[in-house]
Amino acid sequence: MNVTEAVTTRRSVRAFTDQPVELDTIRQVMDIARWAASGCNYQPWEASILTGQPLKDLQAKMQADGPQQAEYDWTAPGQEEAYKKRLDAVSKGMFGAMSIAREDKAGRMAAMGRNVTSFDAPALLLCYFPRLMKEAQWSDTGMWLQTIALLLREEGLDSCFQEFMGLYPNTIRDFLGLDHDRYMVFCGMAIGYRDADAPLNTFERERVPLDEQVKFLGWE
Repeated sequence: MNVTEAVTTRRSVRAFTDQPVELDTIRQVMDIARWAASGCNYQPWEASILTGQPLKDLQAKMQADGPQQAEYDWTAPGQEEAYKKRLDAVSKGMFGAMSIAREDKAGRMAAMGRNVTSFDAPALLLCYFPRLMKEAQWSDTGMWLQTIALLLREEGLDSCFQEFMGLYPNTIRDFLGLDHDRYMVFCGMAIGYRDADAPLNTFERERVPLDEQVKFLGWE
């Protein structure tokens, strides 16, 4: 698989098979991902990757504890209509794929609740970093996570980025033995093999046309 294929076939997968993720495969992916771009070579990212019983134990603890106060806001762009429309479009596609009507609030809540079990993915990466990291290092961490996602595609694996995990920072820190004062929990990444027949993995996604986002200057 070349880079273009990895980029265009990557999507947020929300229905996984029960095929396990082999340790050798995920170690290889994570080892290569170390070479992601990093300003000043800080390499700010840290992670734990869970599967099997530890993953089940964490999910049970999250369900028992319930959500906590998020430590950062990922919803702010929705204040502007252009960004809100993009969110609405993907929500329409996702809930439509599950045949959940807009007015079915209980159905939507139940669907969103599947984030707690990472859509039954067999592995979960939890990303965190020291609180002293600022915007530039958050950007570097994003590049590292995207690198992981593309390398997973090369191995025939899939993923789903989960900012949702930011709603359980205390539970996750306690479970992983992280210092609450030092570490911020950034996100999760569900990892596994996609269920190719699941409508949740096949609905049409939208992207903004290139010329609305990028200007090319200096070419005649």
